[in-house]
Amino acid sequence: MKLAVLTSGGDSAGMNAVVRAIVKIGILRGCETWIVREGYEGLVRGNTQAHGIHADLPADASALKCAHRGVPTNLTQNLRFGDGDLLRDGTGDHHHGRTLKGRYIVRVGWDDVRGWFAEGGTLIGTARSAAFRTPEGRLSAAHNLIKEGIDALAVCGGDGSLTGADLFRSEWPSLVSQLLAQGMITEEQAGKHGHLKIVGLVGSIDNDMSMTDLTIGAPTALHRICEAIDNINSTAASHSRAFVLEVMGRHCGWLALLAGVSSGADFIFIPERPPQTIPGGTWEDDLCEAIRGHREAGKRKTIVIVAEGAHDADLQPIRAEYVKEVLAERLGLDTRVTTLGHTQRGGRPCAFDRILPTLQGEEAVKALLEATPDTPSYMIGVRENKITRVPLMEAVAMTRAVADAIGAKDFAKAMSMRDPEFYQSLEGFFATSTLFKEKQLPHHRRMRVAIMHMGAPAGGMNAATRAAVRYCIKQGHHPLAVHNGFRGLLDDNIHELSWLGVDAWTSRGGSELGTNRTLPDVDLGAVAARFQEHNFHALLMIGGFEAFNALLILETGRKFYPAFHIPMAHLPATISNNVPMTEFSLGSDTSLNALVDACDSIKQSASASRNRVFVVETQGGKCGYLATMGALATGASIVYTPEQGMNLDTLRQDVKFLKIRYGLDAKGKSEGRLVIRNECSSTVYTTDVVTKMFKEEGGNLFDSRSASLGHTLQGGVPSPMDRARAARLSLRCMAFLEEHHDALQKQVGKVKQAPPESAAVITIQGSTLKWVPVQEMVQHADMKNRRGKTAWWAEIKDLVEALVGRPEIL
Repeated sequence: MKLAVLTSGGDSAGMNAVVRAIVKIGILRGCETWIVREGYEGLVRGNTQAHGIHADLPADASALKCAHRGVPTNLTQNLRFGDGDLLRDGTGDHHHGRTLKGRYIVRVGWDDVRGWFAEGGTLIGTARSAAFRTPEGRLSAAHNLIKEGIDALAVCGGDGSLTGADLFRSEWPSLVSQLLAQGMITEEQAGKHGHLKIVGLVGSIDNDMSMTDLTIGAPTALHRICEAIDNINSTAASHSRAFVLEVMGRHCGWLALLAGVSSGADFIFIPERPPQTIPGGTWEDDLCEAIRGHREAGKRKTIVIVAEGAHDADLQPIRAEYVKEVLAERLGLDTRVTTLGHTQRGGRPCAFDRILPTLQGEEAVKALLEATPDTPSYMIGVRENKITRVPLMEAVAMTRAVADAIGAKDFAKAMSMRDPEFYQSLEGFFATSTLFKEKQLPHHRRMRVAIMHMGAPAGGMNAATRAAVRYCIKQGHHPLAVHNGFRGLLDDNIHELSWLGVDAWTSRGGSELGTNRTLPDVDLGAVAARFQEHNFHALLMIGGFEAFNALLILETGRKFYPAFHIPMAHLPATISNNVPMTEFSLGSDTSLNALVDACDSIKQSASASRNRVFVVETQGGKCGYLATMGALATGASIVYTPEQGMNLDTLRQDVKFLKIRYGLDAKGKSEGRLVIRNECSSTVYTTDVVTKMFKEEGGNLFDSRSASLGHTLQGGVPSPMDRARAARLSLRCMAFLEEHHDALQKQVGKVKQAPPESAAVITIQGSTLKWVPVQEMVQHADMKNRRGKTAWWAEIKDLVEALVGRPEIL
């Protein structure tokens, strides 16, 4: 199969990762791979110049004979065609030397797309094509594809781009008939290209496509927004100013909403939920009342976020400048407007915008290979942590139905058509940003909630604590901070947190409460005494494997200590992501981004030296999640994890692979390569040993250096994904504690008996959130190695090796 990939509509970070993945997976699946420059416009223009293959010679002529034991593979036959540098450097239309002028449908090989996924935007260009919207334009596009023998097309773009792809496919038989009737193609070509296979991937920073949780580019855009707000926060607080930020989102408020949750904004305006006003009131009144309340509580700064498509209940636009006037004139606040504009689109993709497009690109190639004239065109999406295929036009229809519902002022319907996380995030924003005058619960239902951090610090711990505290205060509960874990509890280091006191915690890394690895069995009786002394009604522990272990000890201790008969929840937070049964822990995304940033810098240094291999050591304990996903996000050549370990045979094969791979590189154009090693992969084959071995064996082909990232992976500002997930999961934990506290209160008798399910861990499993009783979780835990018995990401290591060509080379 000959397949082509194009990017269309507005650019978004991650598009290059899609192109890279589709090209590489396509080659591995035996396909011939092409890219289309300038989106649909490139299809219409086609090629007026012949292809001229200019593949640089390998650095080592014997490498081809060594690769795959001398047997030619699709990889070695499609190694490179010479246009990769032109596309990456943007010199394709240069007048002198090799050029892409007159060539819009370009054949690319394995090395032509290397390193692309670290680049923002789209290297193959995008354009909104007026010509493709006409029947004549689509006829030319069909002719150009058939001329090159291409019968499969992957399109990365928004709903308009995907609609165009499906229309193109539906018209294809008639277009082929027209071309045949006009004598532009032969009978043989018409017979061979009777069916066009189409697959869509959603590239949109607005995250506005239905039937998928995330679109390619949205996480990176959220990063850009939160970085800007974090920077604005300091100057806003310094001058006690208000800032109104306008962000993108014409028909979808996801960016504004998630930025509001992730940055701790005071007020947001989004298209799906206009400001709801009391009868006789206006949204201006509600805005001023909310901000006035925050200022009276002692806040020095105000952040208001406005989506560009925001409007009131009558669909009248709400502009950032007008919001500024309201705040300045009614409240007398020194107010500034910041419009982030296209900075939201730019910059390097974050870790998730490299991983998600890669996984979706793999699924896209599978969908094309399995496509028949009877199957619908598919859109590749994601639900929580599961890559999905959904009928493309169903997703487009639902997306447009949201806009139609908004246009009809049916905002309840518009909200119902967004994914559940959108609604939960909005409710969470109101719960944590609003300063309620009245407590929401009667006295007999209010609790004294102990909040504790456990284990190593992780990004998102403070954001989760902030959400829990704000919710507690809204309901009438007392949020009690236990500082320094169970040691702090025994030292009576406990105090009640305030609404204002946690205001700035969203963007703070580490642990504001202090954390350590001490477990309650250090003195279980004394721990129970503290529980009783402070009259805890519920416990929220935020941490990693230690928190799970502590919860297990406390639940088991219920047999002897009545004070533990209270609802207890564990919110997983660890960079290692080693808590059993949950697919994500708070902090793992922050750590992954820190790893990607470090590896990008290291790879730049390695590539400057042309032939250097860096062995990068990561944290993660005896769980290889961080190393494996980091390898996928950075394009590492080799990854070592504790689950699979290391031995001499493996190292021999790794040396052989690196020698052949460097030998296949174009002479003088070798790239730096990464080897990522988890700190506990082996006690014998340490990072230093592996580095020295590679340096010794590399000879004239490659050199080797090492870098240990250490505790840099724990620090820094939490990623927006970790902040948003922290707020969402923390509020679910509070609802869980309330539910079980109410059930305990209804028990007859003085002594309350908490059921086993009241001590549980909140987990992300596939596309759902599930509560797992701690006693049940033990069955799925490898207690010795402090990780789960199974890992959803275990197969990712095979994909990492496939994307560097290891199976094809060895």
